[in-house]
Amino acid sequence: MLSNIKGSFIIAQTPFDDRGAIDLASIDSLTDFYLGHGADGFVVLGVSGEGGKLTQEEAVAVSSRFIARASSKPVIVGVSSPNLVHLSELCARAMDAGASGVMIAPPPGLRTEEELFSYFSAVFERIGNVPTVLQDFPFSTGVWMSVPSMLRLIESFSQIQVVKEEDLPSLEKITQLRAGQKRRVAILTGNNGLYLPYELGRGIDGPMAGFSHPEMLSGVWRLFTRGERDAAQDLFDRHLPLLNYEAQGFWGVAARKEVMRRRGAIRHATMRTPGPKLSAHHHAELDDLLRRLQRAIADHK
Repeated sequence: MLSNIKGSFIIAQTPFDDRGAIDLASIDSLTDFYLGHGADGFVVLGVSGEGGKLTQEEAVAVSSRFIARASSKPVIVGVSSPNLVHLSELCARAMDAGASGVMIAPPPGLRTEEELFSYFSAVFERIGNVPTVLQDFPFSTGVWMSVPSMLRLIESFSQIQVVKEEDLPSLEKITQLRAGQKRRVAILTGNNGLYLPYELGRGIDGPMAGFSHPEMLSGVWRLFTRGERDAAQDLFDRHLPLLNYEAQGFWGVAARKEVMRRRGAIRHATMRTPGPKLSAHHHAELDDLLRRLQRAIADHK
């Protein structure tokens, strides 16, 4: 049951080679990198994972490779699409490959609660009893879901077992979602982990984020759940400048991939077109951020 999940769920990047083709070998090294830094599970083909830039066959190949490498760790596959045929096909193939569930966000263009309800009714009629993460990310989708609307979806569709909450401001929405649930679902949060200590204080079950230093995400969660809140905040604070830098939309994803290339997790930092390419200024800024981070870590020891 995904409704019981806790811990650090990584929004995995999709590695490409220097020509923009899928780099399957780097999926293996990237998965090992995440696992070595405390990942409790994965989400693949998310927004920052560039899932929207893949063909259906590429999406199946990427998700299957992550699932195979993740061993016993749960893998959730992003299948969001306004095309329900594509959504249901990818969902079926991901579950056949061993996925633990899927993540679905409402498509752009929905304006009312009834349109929202109607869309998810159609989705679940097609995919059946597949464990689902409801993604609330209006910055990407343009669809704002109120707390009453989300609670209605949760009560109406037992397939919804997790909410990925990344509306801003997130804190009060988390509190209202937790207080209003008649059926408990897990709540995990995105936005690159920018508000993680405070969201943990509001009762989330962990981060669902893609920061280039996943040891921070898992470390903050573990320290916080052990009651070591000051230590969790200190660990978060040491990484905050780089975290902020990565919170620049797809420019931040490009920076994240470059940092992970430098850390040996992937062979290339390529973003698939259309996507940004870092300049010499960006590389110099990353040099400075990483140098400061290493100094902060050294000073703490």
